Amino acid sequence: MFYRITTDIIVAVHLLWILFIIFGAIPGRRWLTVRLLHLASLIFSILLQSFSWLCPLTHLEVWLRRQQQDATGYSGSFIAHYLEKLIYLDVSASYIFIGTVVVIIFSFLLYQPWRRPFFQNRP
Repeated sequence: MFYRITTDIIVAVHLLWILFIIFGAIPGRRWLTVRLLHLASLIFSILLQSFSWLCPLTHLEVWLRRQQQDATGYSGSFIAHYLEKLIYLDVSASYIFIGTVVVIIFSFLLYQPWRRPFFQNRP
């Protein structure tokens, strides 16, 4: 039971992390700390995809799933089963990479220095 609940939490955190990568530029326009964390997450995402590495959260999910000794109809719980369909899309790696590049371009357009100094909090 502990591993199932922990897996659900990690899957939800993984989904929230992906949403932060996609939409983090919006709050990042206002707060410097969020902006720097968002830029680091974009760089990390490109590194993961460029070297075909797995996300550390994926490794943790796999480990937690192996700790479960269940014989359910699908791996994990109901929540993890459906959230994982959003996290692990059934598309090629090149499409994921193109999507990441689009997110990066969108983010940098939101972070344009002509709008205000880049490393400054917005009042």
